[in-house]
Amino acid sequence: MAFYLYQVTYNAAASKAMIDHPHSREDAARKAAESLGGKLHAICEFPDNVSAAACSMAVGSRGTLSRFETTVLMSTAESIEAMKKAKTISYAAPQ
Repeated sequence: MAFYLYQVTYNAAASKAMIDHPHSREDAARKAAESLGGKLHAICEFPDNVSAAACSMAVGSRGTLSRFETTVLMSTAESIEAMKKAKTISYAAPQ
């Protein structure tokens, strides 16, 4: 399985609700990840990109977050493969 970094920002109403009633959101995040075959570590691990995107959409659509970003985390081997592939791309920089 691959690992994904989720970066979120709670909106004002959600932040106020958590201040008024302090509680961990870890169980909710764990249930969302596990419902798609994923695991919650300090980061999320999902079986594929589609499941990671589905979780992002489901959690983001609830309206409690003002920002939700997903970053695919790559292994060193995948990074080297990307570096080699980058050599094959033709790209003209702005002038």
